[in-house]
Amino acid sequence: MTDLKCASGGADGAPSDPRHVAIVMDGNGRWAARRSAPRLYGHNAGMNAMTEIVRHASDSGVGYLTVYAFSTENWKRGSDEVSGIFGLLVKFVELKLRELVENNVVVSVIGDYEPIPGEAKAALERTIEDTSRNTGMKFIIALNYGSRADILNAAKTLAREAAEAAGEGANAAASEITEADFAAKLSTAGVPDPDLIIRTSGEKRLSNFLLWEAAYSELVFTDVLWPDFTPAEFDRCVEEYRSRDRRYGGRT
Repeated sequence: MTDLKCASGGADGAPSDPRHVAIVMDGNGRWAARRSAPRLYGHNAGMNAMTEIVRHASDSGVGYLTVYAFSTENWKRGSDEVSGIFGLLVKFVELKLRELVENNVVVSVIGDYEPIPGEAKAALERTIEDTSRNTGMKFIIALNYGSRADILNAAKTLAREAAEAAGEGANAAASEITEADFAAKLSTAGVPDPDLIIRTSGEKRLSNFLLWEAAYSELVFTDVLWPDFTPAEFDRCVEEYRSRDRRYGGRT
């Protein structure tokens, strides 16, 4: 798959190529278990797979690629696994930052990455800064991200702004809040909703990922475990997306 048009669909409802692809990268632990290897071995293989997909998506003309790297619930995992995951983030920056810059990729983060270990945080901020002047694909890393928390934070912000409205106008301010107003308070503000969400490993759920933004996304599930997810499988998922009829709640 090359030279994507990056449009979300034609007038007849048939999708063209997706402008924004989001991926739940699932299956690293099971991949490692099948090889009687530590879970971190699977996460390392998953990082390599992610590198290939970022490169392929960028070369293919995808406008936005969002990956679910670490959820707010992932802190429940063992401390060795969590620290190892953030160590891999540092490794990713050390090995791939120059390539990201050279390929004109822009890196950003959604979620609260303040609590992550200092070295990983510094590496991440360096990546964001060094790619900030690029103009190509937007690579968005969902890190310590949970959609419910993001939605709750947006609601609190809007409620606070409405409460600060003067006198009798407060109720009016609240009643006039639109979907666009709400979306502007989410961490994904300014990013188009994903046209296609892919989840690997055979699981069929969103797991607190982009719940607001996924309202009209096409979902494609693959049994392939994330470390085995190749550019060819990415293209197959896009081909399945192309076969869908996107009606956005309209008539059949």
